[in-house]
Amino acid sequence: MSERGRTTRDQDGPEGHIPSATEGRTASAAVTEAVTDVVSEETATAAAAAPVPPPAARRSVGLLVTLVLGGLTAVPPLSMDMYLPALPEVTDALHASAATVQLTLTACLAGMALGQLVVGPMSDKWGRRRPLIVGLLLYVVATAVCAFAPTIELLVAFRLLQGLAGAAGIVIARAVVRDLYDGVDMARFFSTLMLISGVAPIIAPLIGGQVLRITDWRGVFYILTAIGVVLTAVVWRMLPETLAPEHRHSGGTVEALHTMRGLLADRVFTGYMLTGGFAFAALFAYISASPFVIQEIYGASPQTYSILFGVNSIGLVAVGQINGKILVGRVSLDKVLAVGLGIITAASAALLLMSSGVFGEVGLVPIAVGLFVLMSAMTLCMPNTNALALMRTRHAAGSASALLGTSSFLVGALATPLVGIAGEHTAVPMAVVQLACSLVAVGCFVGLCRPWRRQADAKGGGPPARAQPRVGEES
Repeated sequence: MSERGRTTRDQDGPEGHIPSATEGRTASAAVTEAVTDVVSEETATAAAAAPVPPPAARRSVGLLVTLVLGGLTAVPPLSMDMYLPALPEVTDALHASAATVQLTLTACLAGMALGQLVVGPMSDKWGRRRPLIVGLLLYVVATAVCAFAPTIELLVAFRLLQGLAGAAGIVIARAVVRDLYDGVDMARFFSTLMLISGVAPIIAPLIGGQVLRITDWRGVFYILTAIGVVLTAVVWRMLPETLAPEHRHSGGTVEALHTMRGLLADRVFTGYMLTGGFAFAALFAYISASPFVIQEIYGASPQTYSILFGVNSIGLVAVGQINGKILVGRVSLDKVLAVGLGIITAASAALLLMSSGVFGEVGLVPIAVGLFVLMSAMTLCMPNTNALALMRTRHAAGSASALLGTSSFLVGALATPLVGIAGEHTAVPMAVVQLACSLVAVGCFVGLCRPWRRQADAKGGGPPARAQPRVGEES
């Protein structure tokens, strides 16, 4: 099979080996290489004669790419979180039940999940820029239609289309990171993206709450449309192509499916994919249920809810920076991931005990503290599962990124209706879903990833490392 159709580790060596920062490319060198690829594709002769950009120019290009990728990863929290304070108002305005209105979140999530399966392989075949720009244009159109939806059914339908189009930003941003970085550098960059994209969930519900002071829920979609237009223009002008023509796939759907099958046959890749997916589902159970839990059960205003959500997002960003700046490179990513899963599971169990009345009547503050701990610990899980999974593939980063995103959003979409199954007057379903998803994530990590076995192999305590697996070969 050709090199394009392989699932590969970053370097030959024991399973789970994480290259050090010195083994990976530096950020500036990686971005310079990406820009050189674009130049050589258009004018090979001129590129060969062109001098190497000075260090300052390389740093500015690197910062630019970082900001653009951060904006792309901010699309999902913007699409979701700005809309959250308006959920009770949508329920009244469109004469729908809470469970039906929550389907607008489910539809957007499902669209983002399915869209990644299409866009990921497309980006491996045609490069990153073209599928991304088309997806952003469709996102703008779908979001504008949502603003004028007269019925809940039409709103659900176009939220699905909005998710399908918005998937381009999610999957291609991860693929671009894989194009530019290796090993620990990749894990650090994912944590940097958490800092940038983490601003979105902080300000999004605050903006949404303030929008509701001056207009109705439709104003949220007007703002999202404007954001989509600006992001499309920035990507068009400033994001270079990072996938060189010689690294693109020439096959069609059959080859893409074959590549994905090979990725799923890698037990460890699948383990990290499912671990991250179920951890994300625990987070999304909070996202979809918290507007009703905080506002309807505990009587908080939309503005108070927005402030609490923003505080939780600050915790998410802060812990993400601890992960990227302090832990990565000093502590095994698997160990950090294990600690994060343990904290999420403990916080979910505490929320279930509090919401079910084991400790008697509890107020908003204890529930808010439990949700803060759960959300903050997510950044010990999500960047590291992405990095650990993508380290096992180099020549199919788009397809691998699509599988990672699709699993997360599909599991999250399935969890969303369950949190409202008992109505708007109890937080027990939310806590049950969170705990169940956390326990499944722990089971996938222990049962499929088996990090202790890979560490033993790396120390010489296991069998010799095998050659890099090809598609369809289980590791």
